[in-house]
Amino acid sequence: MKNLYILSFLCCVTFTFAQSKLKKADQLFSTYAYVDAAKMYEEYLQNVEKPSTQTIRNVADSYYFIDDNRNALKWYQKLYDVQGQNMTDIYFLRYIQSMKGVTDYDMADKLTKEFLNKKGDQKEIQRYVKQKKQMDSLANTKPLYAVKNLDINSTKADFGVAFYGEKVVFTSSRDTTKFNQKLYSWNKQPFLDLYVAERNMADGSLFNESIFLQDIMTKYHEATATFTPDLKTVFFTTNIVKKKKPVIDETRTNNFQIIKGTLEGEKLVKSESVFFNSKKYSVGHPSLSEDGRWLFFASDMPGGYGETDLYVVQIAEDGTMGSPQNLGPTINTIGNEMFPFFRNGTLYFSSDGHYGWGDLDIYESKFFGALKFSDPRNLGSPINSNKDDFAFILDEEEKFGYVSSNRAQGKGCDDIYYFTKSKHECSQLISGKVINTKSKLAIDQAIIQVYDAFDDLITEVQTNSAGDYLVKVPCGKAIRIKASKENHSSEQKEMETTKEDAIETKDVNFELSNYDDLIVKEDGIEKISINPIFFDYDKATIRKESEIELDKVVFVMEKFPLVKIKIESHTDSRGSDAYNMKLSDARAKSTQTYILSKGIDPSRIESAVGFGESRLKNKCSNGVKCSEYEHFANRRSDFIIIQK
Repeated sequence: MKNLYILSFLCCVTFTFAQSKLKKADQLFSTYAYVDAAKMYEEYLQNVEKPSTQTIRNVADSYYFIDDNRNALKWYQKLYDVQGQNMTDIYFLRYIQSMKGVTDYDMADKLTKEFLNKKGDQKEIQRYVKQKKQMDSLANTKPLYAVKNLDINSTKADFGVAFYGEKVVFTSSRDTTKFNQKLYSWNKQPFLDLYVAERNMADGSLFNESIFLQDIMTKYHEATATFTPDLKTVFFTTNIVKKKKPVIDETRTNNFQIIKGTLEGEKLVKSESVFFNSKKYSVGHPSLSEDGRWLFFASDMPGGYGETDLYVVQIAEDGTMGSPQNLGPTINTIGNEMFPFFRNGTLYFSSDGHYGWGDLDIYESKFFGALKFSDPRNLGSPINSNKDDFAFILDEEEKFGYVSSNRAQGKGCDDIYYFTKSKHECSQLISGKVINTKSKLAIDQAIIQVYDAFDDLITEVQTNSAGDYLVKVPCGKAIRIKASKENHSSEQKEMETTKEDAIETKDVNFELSNYDDLIVKEDGIEKISINPIFFDYDKATIRKESEIELDKVVFVMEKFPLVKIKIESHTDSRGSDAYNMKLSDARAKSTQTYILSKGIDPSRIESAVGFGESRLKNKCSNGVKCSEYEHFANRRSDFIIIQK
C-alpha cells in the first residue's frame, strides 16, 4: 500500500461543493484522497484542451499512488510530451516505473539511457549498467524461490509479516474492529491494524488470526511490527496521536512514528515514543536485527537522498539507542527505500529507485560493518514482479519466509505470499569483448563457452552487436573460457574463480582472426597470404626476415587446427633446370622443417616439393631478357590449403 510507503497521512477537511471541479480535485489531492481526486480531475479534464503542468502532475500522481499504472502512464506521458528530458528526477522515475508497471521494459530502458546520458552523471550511469547486467543474468538463472498466495488474505490489504515466536504478526485493513465505519480517504479502505496468526510449520499457511494488542488500537494506522529475540519488546508504526486526536504539522500532515512497547505475553504493559520521532516527518517500518542490537527503519526526515531513506540506530544492552544513521547512497536513491529486514549479515529492503521490474522491488545487500554495504542485488522473479513487492522476511536457516505484493491475480489490494528458498549457489560474472584481430572491430554472435576442469561445458552465451558478453560462472573453480565463431579462429583462456560471491571479473577479452583475412585466392586455389620468402644466394637456409613470414603460416595453422597444406617452392629461370629443381626442393624442405619446429603436426603438411623453373608466372624463361623485378615474381613459395 503506497499510503504506508509514503509514511504520511493528511487530516481530512470539509469541502465547499460550490467550488469548481479543479479546485475540488486539488483539495482532494492535497488531502491524499487519491481515488476521489483522480475521478474529479478526469471530470475536469474532459472539457479542457490545455491543462496546466501542475494539473497533469496531480492527476498522474493520483493514479500512481493508487497503483493504477495504466492511467498513471497516460498522464506521465503527457507530462513528458510537455517537459521532455527536463522532467525532474522524481517525476521521470515515476514515469519509468509506470511504464514498467505495464511491462513496457524496452521503452523504459531506452528513455532511461537517454535521460542518464543527458544528465551526464557517471555514477548513476555505472549503477544503471551494473544493475541491468545483474538483472539480465537473472533471466538465464534458475530461480531460488518458489512463492504461493495464502488463504488468509482478504479482499483488503494484507502485508508486513513479522516472526513472533512460532506465530506471526501481520498488518491488515480487513476491518474486523469497531472502527469499520471509518475509511482511509487515500484508497477507500479501512485503516490498518496489527493481527496475530498461527503458522503451519509444514506449508507456511497462516490461520486463526485475531487482533494483536487490542489495548493499543486507535482509529488510525497501526502497522509493521518487529520483536526483540526474547519477545518482551515490540516496535511498531502508528500515526502520531495525542488524546485520541492526530497531531498535525504546519501542512496539516499527520506523520507516522515508531512506538517501543514492553510485552507480557500479548499484552502491552508499557509503551513510549522513540526519541527520533517528530511531527515534522515520518519514521516507520521498524525492523530489528536477529540479535536485537540494530533497529533499521524508513524515514523522510531532512538530509536524506530521496523521498524515503533507510536508517539504523544501534541499541545498547541497557536499551539505550544511538543516533539515527543514514545507510548512505549505496542503499538509498532519489526514490523510496523502505521495509528493511536484516538477517545473517544481509540487508533486504524494497526500493523503486534502483533498476528493477517495476514499482517496488526487493533487493539484498551484504553488510560489511561501519555502514558499508555491497551494491544491492535484485532478488529477481518470482519474488519480484512489475508491481509493488515488499516486506520480505526470511527464517534463520534461510529456507522459507514471507513477502507482500499487489501483483496481479492476488486476492486483495496487497497479499501475503509464502515462499521457499533453495540453496544459493555461489556465482560470479565474467565480462569482456571479442574483436577482429586485423580490423579491431567488434565481432557479434561470437560464441563464448565456459568449461570446467573436466572439460564439461558449464554455460554458453553469444556476444551482442558491440562484441560484448556477460557470463555467469561458479565460484572457486578452474575454468576455461573459449571464444569462437564460424570462419574465424578460436581463442581460449584459463583462470580460477575466487570463492567470493556476486563479483564481476571484467575485460576478459578475445581477438579472433577471420579466415578470409589470412588467405588469397588464385585461380580458385586458396593460399596462405604472406610476403615472399627470402633465401641467401645458392642456399636453402631460412633467413630472419623469412622467419617472420613463415610465422604467419604457423599462426594460421595454430588458429585453424583443421587446416592442412602443401608447400611448393619455385625459382626463376636463371641457372640450369636441374640446379633450380634441386635448390627449390631443398628450400621447400627447409621451409617445412621450420614450420614443424614450431609444434605443427607433420600430418598437416601433405608435401614440400620444389618445382624449380617449371612453373614460371610470366614470359621470363631461358634466354628471355627480363628485369630483376620480373625474375623476382617467379622466385616464390606457396602454402596451398588442401583442407580446412
